[in-house]
Amino acid sequence: MRVSEYYNLNRGQGALDFVDVDTVMDVPVYIDPSTIRHLSDDWGKECIHMLTTFFDSVLDAVRHGDKARADYLLGNLGEPNETHLGISKGKSAGRGFGKWMREEFASKLAQSQAAKTGLIEDLEDTAFFIDKVDKDIISDVTTNIIRGPLITYTRQMATAVGIPLEEGVDSGPVWNAQTLEWENGLTQLPIADGEKLLLVPKVIVRRDLHLSRSEYYRNHLVPTLQAEEEADPRSKLVRVLKSGKRKVYRKDVEVKYGSTKPDVRRETLERPSVYRHYKEVKAQIAPDVISHAELSEASGTPAPDYRKLLQAVVSTPVGNAEANNYHARVEALLTALFYPSLIMPEMEHEIHEGRKRVDITYTNNAKDGFFAFLTRHKIPAQYVFVECKNYGREVGNPELDQISSRFSPLRGRFGILACRSFEDKERFLKRCRDTALDHRGFVVALDDEDMSKLVDDVVAALNWVPPFPPPDEPVIPPRVETYPLLHERLKLLVS
Repeated sequence: MRVSEYYNLNRGQGALDFVDVDTVMDVPVYIDPSTIRHLSDDWGKECIHMLTTFFDSVLDAVRHGDKARADYLLGNLGEPNETHLGISKGKSAGRGFGKWMREEFASKLAQSQAAKTGLIEDLEDTAFFIDKVDKDIISDVTTNIIRGPLITYTRQMATAVGIPLEEGVDSGPVWNAQTLEWENGLTQLPIADGEKLLLVPKVIVRRDLHLSRSEYYRNHLVPTLQAEEEADPRSKLVRVLKSGKRKVYRKDVEVKYGSTKPDVRRETLERPSVYRHYKEVKAQIAPDVISHAELSEASGTPAPDYRKLLQAVVSTPVGNAEANNYHARVEALLTALFYPSLIMPEMEHEIHEGRKRVDITYTNNAKDGFFAFLTRHKIPAQYVFVECKNYGREVGNPELDQISSRFSPLRGRFGILACRSFEDKERFLKRCRDTALDHRGFVVALDDEDMSKLVDDVVAALNWVPPFPPPDEPVIPPRVETYPLLHERLKLLVS
C-alpha cells in the first residue's frame, strides 16, 4: 500500500513532492548525492555539508590508520529501511552494512591507491574504485548521513499533506557536521505498518547515478586509450587505412584492456587526469531530475491527472468555510504542474519570527523554463510564494499588499496570487503592474480560468506530436516548463 493510500491523502504521486513509496516493499529508485549537489537551497546545502564532513572524516581515519575512528564512523551506518528505496525482494530489508562497512569497506578504502592519490574525494567515487559498491550502497550510505535533514523534510511534508506524526520516535544515528560525531535522540516521525517512515524528495532520486562508470569508460577512458595506441608506432592495434590514416578500433581496445570494474580502476589509476576531467565535465551538467513518467514507471503509480487536480480546485465552493480545502487543492495542482522547477512546498511558512505567514512557499529548483528565466533576468526568486484567496468577492489592493509584504531580496520577489475570479481582471492586472513598478515585487494573479489555461498548456506540451510529413524547417516541440501564460503575465508587469 502506498503512503498516499495508507494515509488517505486523496492525491497521487504527481501531486506529492516526495516519493510515494510502498509502506512495506521497496521502490527501485536511489538517492544520488550528485543531484543533491545541484540543489541551491538551504536544505540541499545542509545535506552537502553533512556528506562532505562525514566522508572527509572517513578518509582521514583510513589514511591515518585510525581503525577505531573508522569503525565508529562506518559502524553507525545502519539499514535505512525507513525510506523504502532500493531493490529488496519482499519486505524492505536494505543492504545492511554492519560488519561489512566496518571492516571490508574501511579496509578497501585504506588499501585503495585511488584514495591515497586523491582520486576518491566524494562518496560517489567509491562506486568506481571499491568492489561491491554501486548505486544501492551509495544511496543507503547517503540516507544514513543525511538522516537529520530527511527527518526535517518528512515533518514538513507530513504537515503539508496531513500525515500524522508520532511523538518519541527513535531518530536513529544522526550525523552532526559540527562535532563530527553521531548523535541519537527522539523525534517526531510517521509510523506506517508499525515501522517509522522517512519521506524522500523525488527531486534527489534517480534510477542510476549521475556519475556513470559505463559512460566514463565509453566516452572518456576508451577514447584516451585509442589515442595512446594510435600515437604509439609499436602498437599492434593500429590499422592503416587506404588514406594512410592510423586507426585503432574501439573493440580492439576493449579486448586488450578489458572493461570490468577492476580493468577500469587499473587503467584509471595510470591516467588519473582522465577521471578528474570526467568529473569536471559532469559537475557542469545538472543531473536529469527524475520525471513524472519515469517515477510512475519505476514505482508502478499512475501519471499525474492534471485535469482531475484542476477539477478539485475549481469545484471547491467559495467562501471561508472551504478556504483550507482550496488552499490544499491549489498546492496539489501547482506541485504537479510546476515539478521539477518548484519543489519542497511548505504550508503556512512563518517569516518575520512568526509575525507573518505565507500560504505556500516553494523552493525554486529550475534549471530552465520560466522559473529559471526569472533568476536570469535579475528577479530574485530563490523561493516562490503563493497566497490563496477563496473569496466570493473581488480581491484588491489589500491582498496585493499582503503578498508583496512577504517579499525580500533574500527570500525572493516573485509570487502567485491564486483566487477564484475577477469582476474586472484587466484592472487587477494593472494593480499588479503598479506593484512591480513601485519596486515592491512581481505578483502574477491566477483565477480559475487561468489555472485551466495552465493545465491546457501543460497537457498540450506533454501530448505534442511532431507534424507529418516533417516540414522543411526544424520544429521545436513545446516544453512543459515554459508556461506561456506566466510569461504573458510577467510581460504585463514589466512593459
